[in-house]
Amino acid sequence: MSRLLLRNADGADPGGSWNRDPEGIQAPQGADRSHIARTGLRLFLVVVSSLFFLFLIAFIARSQMADWRPLTEPLAPLANLWLLWLNSAFLVCSCVALQWSRMAARQARLDATVIGFVVGGVFAIAFLAGQLWVWQQFVAWGYFVASNPANSFFYLLTGMHGLHLLGGLIAWSIIVAKFLRRVPLPQLSVSVELCTIYWHYLLGLWFVLFALLASTPQTYEAIARFCGLR
Repeated sequence: MSRLLLRNADGADPGGSWNRDPEGIQAPQGADRSHIARTGLRLFLVVVSSLFFLFLIAFIARSQMADWRPLTEPLAPLANLWLLWLNSAFLVCSCVALQWSRMAARQARLDATVIGFVVGGVFAIAFLAGQLWVWQQFVAWGYFVASNPANSFFYLLTGMHGLHLLGGLIAWSIIVAKFLRRVPLPQLSVSVELCTIYWHYLLGLWFVLFALLASTPQTYEAIARFCGLR
């Protein structure tokens, strides 16, 4: 015990032998990797936010031109928003399940972590399937990508959002595979947390897109005047 208390900061004991216990090294390294991962996610979300901000500005500017035909007119696809509301409910449930998984991981409850994480991914897949269903409805009604600028932006914005969620599902599937290989929960808790944060971001982004796509031409005009685009 006295030899343990007298070890110096470099990991050597007074007899000159080195500390072979890796915890003193692995703990700081794990903390560094966690910090790097969180910083990387923040930077990525800043880039994604900038990209969608530019898309939204272009959307508002383009909506002020004469050839813009709103998708919220009585006979247009977005006159009834129940499909998008259903998809929104799927994404909300996905975020709730992932948040539950995140909290369970903090409490070291493995079963609850795995169940919440898997359920969150399933609801996210349901959201993407629902978005594809909306696209099929657009095509069935003759609202193709190039037939109207409003159509083009709808496909662009929902498609880009879906691609980012699909990228998140790739990371989700890798984490699920690690759970199946029985990787210890402490090694995956940070991954679960970062995945949950990313899902929450995509949920907030989706509601911004949803609110804009479901708005009226008068709302677009008001936003354009406020931004100096008209």
